[in-house]
Amino acid sequence: MAVKKFVVGLFDDEAVLFPAVKKVRAAGYKLHDVYTPFPVHGLDHAMGLRETSLHTAGFVYGITGTTTALSFMSWVFNSDWPLNIGGKPHFPLPAFIPITFELTVLFAAVGMVMTFCYLCQLMPFVKKHIFHPRQTDDKFVMVIEVTEKTNAEEVKSFLAGAGAQDINEQKAEAGWWFGRWDKDDEPYLRKIQTTNA
Repeated sequence: MAVKKFVVGLFDDEAVLFPAVKKVRAAGYKLHDVYTPFPVHGLDHAMGLRETSLHTAGFVYGITGTTTALSFMSWVFNSDWPLNIGGKPHFPLPAFIPITFELTVLFAAVGMVMTFCYLCQLMPFVKKHIFHPRQTDDKFVMVIEVTEKTNAEEVKSFLAGAGAQDINEQKAEAGWWFGRWDKDDEPYLRKIQTTNA
């Protein structure tokens, strides 16, 4: 995975962070991510993130569960093991509704949880670079990617003017990876453990 350069700014308050995100986007800098200790209402729109499609995925998983239940029960009662139970029909839809409902809920719930974990990279053994040891504790961290068109010193001064406090430059893998931490991250992880202890 490619190692990229980032400028990291630490903020104390969401009231300072929120306008800073808008200023960074207006200035044309590439915003990598913003880490907050709690959900900040409207931050996703300020960052330019589109609305999630998780509800659409849930609908697709639910329809899949409904289709699976009805198809399987129809196949069992009509083809695989047809029984004549007092002259009742081989496709008694009212009797199929409870099982159909349960499979619809099961497919939707499990599918949405798995999709959410995949999109947020919360799978077991997944590692990501930690830009600041207090990024999910009590501080707000903004990470800006340094591209060919961006000057790191200019970004640092811009963040200082926007209200950031602890500003530094880091090189890290932009995405996630499986396995152990990289050796370059080990001293940083020890610092995190010391800070949280």
